[in-house]
Amino acid sequence: MVETARQFLGRDDVDSVEAILADDSIDFGDVVHPTPARGDAIFTWDYERSRPGLAKLYEKAKTSQWNGSTDLDWSTPVDPERVALEMAPAAAMFQQRMAELPGSPVARWGPKEWTEFQVEALNWRMSQFLHGEQGALICTAKIVATTPWIDAKYYAATQVMDEARHVEVFSRYLDTKLEGHYPVNPALQLLIDDIIGDSRWDMTYMGMQIMVEGLALAAFGFMHQVTEEPLLKKLLRYVMADEARHVAFGVLSLQEYYAGLGAAELRERQEFAFEAALRMRDRLMMHRVWETMGVDRRTVTEFLLGMRRMRNNPFQAALFSKIVPNCKKLGLLDAGDGWLRDRFTDIGVIQFEDAADTGEEYETFDEVAKDRAAG
Repeated sequence: MVETARQFLGRDDVDSVEAILADDSIDFGDVVHPTPARGDAIFTWDYERSRPGLAKLYEKAKTSQWNGSTDLDWSTPVDPERVALEMAPAAAMFQQRMAELPGSPVARWGPKEWTEFQVEALNWRMSQFLHGEQGALICTAKIVATTPWIDAKYYAATQVMDEARHVEVFSRYLDTKLEGHYPVNPALQLLIDDIIGDSRWDMTYMGMQIMVEGLALAAFGFMHQVTEEPLLKKLLRYVMADEARHVAFGVLSLQEYYAGLGAAELRERQEFAFEAALRMRDRLMMHRVWETMGVDRRTVTEFLLGMRRMRNNPFQAALFSKIVPNCKKLGLLDAGDGWLRDRFTDIGVIQFEDAADTGEEYETFDEVAKDRAAG
């Protein structure tokens, strides 16, 4: 039986320049953005604590709460340009390759332009972290209502507090230490809208806990590794401690549920995961930053797609290092004759399948407990 071709993201071609640019024209509002939140709020009368993995995670969450106002030193002076340039070495090879391509829009850029780009890129990244954390806040509140297990409701309630704290600290860092906000990236908001709008409770889990939080954990890890700015470094250490638990929450919950699904239901989850990966891949194009630097969106989209086809951006691929192994642990990578494995191979991220899967990795990320023990 020949498989019927399916459109992803409503596109005949997932690399369609026109479709990618069309997403940029969507108006998400200047102040508020309403989106349908579908799904039943589920009450359970089974209060037995029957899932030890989730119970352990809940206990860890209760003892690892931190206060963004008092546990971080907001009097720390910050030089935005210096912080931005700390990220530059990781992108140096990408910048060189892009500059060398025939007709490159950055062929004549020197240190001045690349420094300005890095400063804008830092503002953009931190802004998207902020918007993504608000998405996680709303999604986790939905998980509290829709998950059918009491152990999961207990843990999800602690994550709501975590996400509120993350929104608070990223907003404060942008407002008091950096020099500009960027609006939400369309690909990110479209994905969050899809996650919230799906009526199936496990899709909210997978979309947020596995895909969005997984990529965020990798991005935070990279930034934490390269920055020496003490306030940002501690902020990221603490956020990562929370995020590792959040991804583990998704893995522990979905592993049990997906083990009981049939082939057709698993295929729907694979396709949802692939669409989420495509959204996050498109998010990394940073159209707004390039436009700020005088490079139009169409030109940079065409060049970035060309580099992607040549596998010339290993840094961006590495952001999937937490997503691929978790999909493997959930059985999604190889279900249905390896359909998702083939798709992740197509977009150049399959090499991360044997990286740490965060099912238990959160234990090593508990920086709050380490600091308290040291103090």
